Parts: sequence; C-alpha cells; structure tokens
Amino acid sequence: MEQNIREYALTAIGIETKAVKALTNSINQEFVSTVKALYNCSGRVIISGIGKSGIIAQKMCATFNSTGTPALFMHASDAIHGDLGMVQKNDIVIIISKSGESPEIKVLIPLVKSLGVEVIAITGNTASYLAQHADYCLDTTVEKEACPNNLAPTSSTTAQVVMGDVLAICLIQLKHFTKEDFGKYHPGGNIGKRLFMSIADLYPANEKPSVQPGTVLKDVIFSITKGRLGATAVTDQDNYLLGIITDGDVRRMLETTDVLSGMTAKDIYSKNPKSVQPGTLALDAMEILKTYNVNQLLVADEENRYLGIVHLHDLIREGFK
Repeated sequence: MEQNIREYALTAIGIETKAVKALTNSINQEFVSTVKALYNCSGRVIISGIGKSGIIAQKMCATFNSTGTPALFMHASDAIHGDLGMVQKNDIVIIISKSGESPEIKVLIPLVKSLGVEVIAITGNTASYLAQHADYCLDTTVEKEACPNNLAPTSSTTAQVVMGDVLAICLIQLKHFTKEDFGKYHPGGNIGKRLFMSIADLYPANEKPSVQPGTVLKDVIFSITKGRLGATAVTDQDNYLLGIITDGDVRRMLETTDVLSGMTAKDIYSKNPKSVQPGTLALDAMEILKTYNVNQLLVADEENRYLGIVHLHDLIREGFK
C-alpha cells in the first residue's frame, strides 16, 4: 500500500510537470501581444471564470493586485445578474475556461464585447467559442488530467495558475515593480516586516551603554553588564563614536595579561566598529551581522554620533534569520 501511494503521487507530479513544460509552446507572439495589451491597459484587469477556473481567476486577481496591476474578480454567473457593471470602458477582461464552451461563458462573452473592452481567453480548447471570440487567446491545453479518471481539474488548473503567474511576472518586470513597491502592498506580516522594519524600530528599546577612552576597566565591565547587550560603545566627550568593547574583548584581555591596575578602555577597545544608521533595514543589518560574525551593531547618525546598540537577539526575536 505504501509503495502504491508513492507511485500515485509521483505519477501525478509527473503528469502536472509535463503540463507545465508544455506551456513553453504558448509563449509565442500571441502571448507577447497579450502582455502588451495588459501593460497598456489604463483601467483594471477584470478576471472571470466559473467552477475551478473561477477559483484560479481569484488567485490570479490576488497576484495581479499585489504586484502593481489593479484587478477585480467577476464570477461568470454573477456577471449576468448585475456584476457586469464593474466592467468599465478602459478595462480589459480575462476569461478562464478549460473547455471554453461553458454556457455561462457563452452568455458572458457577447455582453462583455458589447461594452467595447478587449477580451483575453485562457483556455485549453483553442477551437472553442471563447477562443474564437476573444481578442487574444492563451493556450493552456493539457494532454490529460492528473486525475486517474481524467476528470477532476488538476493538470489543467495547474497550467492556468502558471499562465497567470507568468503574466504577472512579465508585468512586474515591464513596470519595474521593486521590492519596495511590493512592500507597500504588504505592510503586515513577515513580508511587511522584512521590507519595512528598520533599525530605528529596534534600538531605542535597548540600553545605551557607553564609556570614554579613559574609563577604568572596572567601570567598563560594569557598563557592559548593566547594558545587557554584551558590549559597550566607546565615545569621545562629544558622543562621537570611537569604538566598541565586547565581553569577548574583556575575556581575551584577561587571558593575556595579569596586570589590570591602571588599565582603561583605550587599552582594549576595537576601533572602526561595525555600525549602522537608524534608517538601515533590519534585513540588511542581519546580513551584516552574519557576514562579520558579530552579535552587536552600534547605531550612529550620519555624523557618527552614537545613538545605541542593536543586538542579534533583537532581530531573531522579530523573525529575522
């Protein structure tokens, strides 16, 4: 039984993989013209379908919206009961249907065309009513469904999803849609945090330990301990950053000398410490920590005045790894 389960799964993956690979044949001049039409659309992209294709249409709509192409979902059945009113003259309509012959689709197409908008068909039947009456037709024909009965939409819906993603990716690149643009539409959750959270959101909650070059060793250790960040900054009398002393620096110093009397911060601090400005993205700060294998970054303003410390644990706590 277990062997059969693995075989069922691998067979299904193989069939769907073949369906996706076959889409390369659809990346032709018709596809290029379709992308150009979407790129030049001054209105919204209205995406419609019914059944499983309707679910794919909703996913495609969500992808378009999140990547800078305004889109609305219109259920093919609801369209003929009032929802057709969402289609405006500057819009473009995508209709998804495997057969291209569904009764609801046949009713919808002439109604949409009467509004003077262009129609893009995504169908697995290029001889269908939908394909023949659309302005552009994208072929998502599959050899067979992954369903052993060749009935449940599986390979066909996978091909539809991939075609929608490919359209979105082309538009992203044509519009020069950046990760900062993406972040504007994803302010919540981990995506928003990775794209928007900066060091300014983290360091103010920490202590701000600092000593000056002449600070005696005992007080240096006290500053590190009190700050609970494993380090203390070394600044001049005007608060300009000079260096850093970590608890590791202190341990290494104790391993190499027995004479502690008269020792001060200037005898052990590291010059040119790794530092960032408040506007540095937390994601970038994490990369600096990993690159240099350190646990703390000093925070300074544009003139190198000391502001605080951000610790590796601050970033881990916020989900950065």
